[in-house]
Amino acid sequence: MPQMMPLNWLMLMFFFTTILFFSLSFFYYMKFFLPINKLISNKSIKSNKMNWMW
Repeated sequence: MPQMMPLNWLMLMFFFTTILFFSLSFFYYMKFFLPINKLISNKSIKSNKMNWMW
């Protein structure tokens, strides 16, 4: 592309920010929520009522 439109640049930046946001949210989900879910599932053997909450 010899010249870039401002709108095209804006769309490109929006696209990359959404990709970055989803990757970061997926990373935080894998890092924090999965051990919490494992811990809750280990505790839910004793109490099945907590399993409906999560």
